[in-house]
Amino acid sequence: MKRSRAAIGVALAAAFSAATTLTARGDEVGVSKDAILFGQAAALEGPSSVLGQHMRRGIVAAFTEINARGGVYGRKLQLISRDDGYDPDRSVAQTLRLVEDDKVFALIGAVGTPTAIATIPMTSARNIPFIGPFSGAEFLRDPELSNVVNIRASYSAETETLIKHLTEDRQFTRIGIFYQDDSFGRDGLAGVKNALARRGLELAAEGTFERNTRAVSAGWRTIKRAEPEAIVIVGTYGPSAEFIKLAHHNGAYPTFVNISFVGATALARELGPDGEGVIVSQVVPFPWDRSIKLVADYQAAQTALDPTTTPDFVSLEGYISGRLAAAALEKAGPNPTRAGLLDTINATGRFDISGSLVTVGARAGEAPPKVFLTVIQKDGTFKAVDRL
Repeated sequence: MKRSRAAIGVALAAAFSAATTLTARGDEVGVSKDAILFGQAAALEGPSSVLGQHMRRGIVAAFTEINARGGVYGRKLQLISRDDGYDPDRSVAQTLRLVEDDKVFALIGAVGTPTAIATIPMTSARNIPFIGPFSGAEFLRDPELSNVVNIRASYSAETETLIKHLTEDRQFTRIGIFYQDDSFGRDGLAGVKNALARRGLELAAEGTFERNTRAVSAGWRTIKRAEPEAIVIVGTYGPSAEFIKLAHHNGAYPTFVNISFVGATALARELGPDGEGVIVSQVVPFPWDRSIKLVADYQAAQTALDPTTTPDFVSLEGYISGRLAAAALEKAGPNPTRAGLLDTINATGRFDISGSLVTVGARAGEAPPKVFLTVIQKDGTFKAVDRL
């Protein structure tokens, strides 16, 4: 039987209150003379594994770059990644392992909204930094969650950008949605409904699918009856690609738009020739634009780590998260603590990462993270666009 979110939170809080937060030497957990240990619980295997793997790749590239320059106050940044399969219960277990057994200093690069909902109680109970979650969920932006360090834009900002394009640039009025039937999908659903309501519109149709499946047929049958001009997709790359291909194979060619969590390059790869014209909103700079110093540094760091890798949006997001963690540690001083790191992040608010300003915490409201649109080209590459 599945436990309620409240029951899980109570159980975790009790477990953590009994746990020791300091090592025998009295040092901060996860900080030694020569290293600082970070932990990541994410999908590393299974149907959404590209998301976790690429976040990990970007973080490791950033840490390797920092370590090559001597680390932070002589300490090397290290990452332990554990596979949660994009499943909330497994994410709880793996995050517990990272905190209790591995004794990490901070968590970084977690993937997903339902997994974050399950693990946030444990991080908040201990005030463990939860840096750069790969999720735009609204609940993660609650000011009461002072240990959460968001880098990306919210799903509501992404859906507003998408709906603005569909209604104002394209003049569409019949818009449907296909979403993952869980907290992630419903967050996207709320964003789309609110963006439409601001324009005096309602959804033309909606369909759902179950997380970690490609069971999209029922959702397509529901949505196709409305003959929407455009469909917003809130899901990961596998079922999203399956849905688009199913529509095309049934002779339907509405405009498909996806929020960034889909994993854009993985989506394009899965779609092949069906990808041309599919739109994806993005929350990090264009990963192929080397005129941006942050992107050039990211590409160099990734190539130094593995010359066979290619740029993509997800690993760039991981890289930015890793660089921000390092920048915050530099500001926090030579004797880092979890509380001190979070105080530094929230007090600073704005970090210059290779010439690009990354705004976090309360300051994010003053300069919200940017959202822009990309479209998949015939050859599977991406084009950045302001107006399609």
